[in-house]
Amino acid sequence: MSETAGANIQIQTGAIGAFLRLAGGFFLREKKAKWLAFGLIALTLLQILIQIRFNLWNRDFFNALENRDRDAFLREMLFFLGLAASSMITAVYQLYVKQLVQLRWREWLTERLLGVWMTDARHYQLDRAGAADNPDQRIAEDARLSVDLAVDFATGIFNSAVMLIAFVGILWTISGALNLTIAGNAITIPGYMVWAALLYAVIGSTLTYLVGRPMVALNFWRSSKEADFRFGLVRARESSEGIALIGGETDERRGLQLLFTNVADAVRDLMKSQRRLMWLTSAYGMLTSVFPTVVAAPSYFSGAITLGGLMQIGSAFGSVQASLNWFVDNFPRLAEWRSSVERLLTFRESLRVIEEMVADGDQPTIVRIEGKPGEEEKVSFRDVQVAFSNGSVVIAEASAEIQAGERVLVKGESGTGKSTLFRAFAGIWPWGSGEIHMPPREATTFMPQRPYLPLGTLRGALSYPNPPETVSDSTGKEALERVGLAHLQEKLEEDARWDQVLSLGEQQRLAFARLLIQKPRWIFMDEATAALDEENQDAMMQLVLDELPKSALISIGHRPGLDAFHERTLHLQRGPEGARLALRQPVRVLKTRTVKIRNPFRRRGRQATAE
Repeated sequence: MSETAGANIQIQTGAIGAFLRLAGGFFLREKKAKWLAFGLIALTLLQILIQIRFNLWNRDFFNALENRDRDAFLREMLFFLGLAASSMITAVYQLYVKQLVQLRWREWLTERLLGVWMTDARHYQLDRAGAADNPDQRIAEDARLSVDLAVDFATGIFNSAVMLIAFVGILWTISGALNLTIAGNAITIPGYMVWAALLYAVIGSTLTYLVGRPMVALNFWRSSKEADFRFGLVRARESSEGIALIGGETDERRGLQLLFTNVADAVRDLMKSQRRLMWLTSAYGMLTSVFPTVVAAPSYFSGAITLGGLMQIGSAFGSVQASLNWFVDNFPRLAEWRSSVERLLTFRESLRVIEEMVADGDQPTIVRIEGKPGEEEKVSFRDVQVAFSNGSVVIAEASAEIQAGERVLVKGESGTGKSTLFRAFAGIWPWGSGEIHMPPREATTFMPQRPYLPLGTLRGALSYPNPPETVSDSTGKEALERVGLAHLQEKLEEDARWDQVLSLGEQQRLAFARLLIQKPRWIFMDEATAALDEENQDAMMQLVLDELPKSALISIGHRPGLDAFHERTLHLQRGPEGARLALRQPVRVLKTRTVKIRNPFRRRGRQATAE
């Protein structure tokens, strides 16, 4: 593993306490969680009681065999059937309740993680800051492993503790005392089998910790590389058209192979650590099977205990040993759990840092102030500086005021920060300084170059972010007709990946249909017509002017012809310390214009009807 692997782990100590602070509220705030936990504890105790009775049965059964007592043998066999049935029923319901606790806890934790991630553009800011990679895996996979293994460990530790208390007493009683003579001195060790089990477990646990300690960081590193590989595969799938058109399969395959090589290297490092640990645990397990019999054999051969007593000692020793060996047996899973918790805590900590940065008044960030309903609506900003997340300034100074109903075009060379300013208007870009006064959120609509089309029906894509039922059939069909997408009118209830079914130009026209339905008072566009030809671009812009004449329009773009649909232009001029905003009047302003929207599907539809 590379030397930087450990540096990626930002939270190294107090993982259990930090995890409980993050996820422990489930058992404090959810009433059903307490009852589920109580039920799981009760079933665990019941199973332990059955195991204790099995231990006593073990003694009586083998004594019956040793004494050749047929009636006692048959009686013990019948009793065994009852114990076995009770154990099976208890085990089934114990597993069901445990899985129910895991599911409910995961639901609770996932809801809260999504709540802090998918709010106030934190998901976008986290991605731009690069603070925690692959948040999808952390929320889906790491949250699942953290919760599932936590429940497994909690029930396992509780079971081991109670079993230890119960069987230590049994083992102490039946093992008796060990009499030794060392250098002429007689030494008596009461309950010597208990001390033997304790010493055996301490040695095994210490060696396991020393040998397996590197597995925590190795598991973390492997999870990170696995997530990178999955992200690369998803990105290749979503960009398959571009890769195919440019003939980039060879280079893409090389990149994916490199990502998998990193996965393989991480897995090999983990395999080496697991191999070292397996040498230890395998030898330890083999010795455990004979150790109690060897230690108790002298008492059996001397006649101090019967065969049933010897078997009971072996069973009790095994139960004590299993309890004390819980750490040894579960260390690989503990390492996996620790790495998942580390990734989950790093994700939450990264979000907390961004939240504090935005909330800290002394921290230089862009402050976005929304007007209240009833107040005069306008967009104003003075001495606004916009920076990248690494602190480098992209816009050194921007000041302007835009009144309600104005149409303003923002232009500039590529790289002068036009789209970054657009994100600052939306409130998703906190890096920089200054204040931006905005109209109320419900009065605004932001249209990026690539519209977001959610999973689901076409009606849902038209209504987004409002519920699908807010768009009636007549409203949806009329809007589609107005933007030249009449061929989609009968597909309002069709469920599809519309971001893949529709071309980018169709997606942009669908965004204009959404605009006509929602009728915002303030419209912000960032290259929202970049995929349209000039004729369709003019048609869409004219449609906005005709249908929403009182709405303010702030556009970012550089394509010819956009000036005519705006009353003034703000130009970002590149400078040595960052771009600056300057005012320019457009050459001409288009007031009214009749433009026919070209619909390439109309002819196809007529042909299908004729057939």
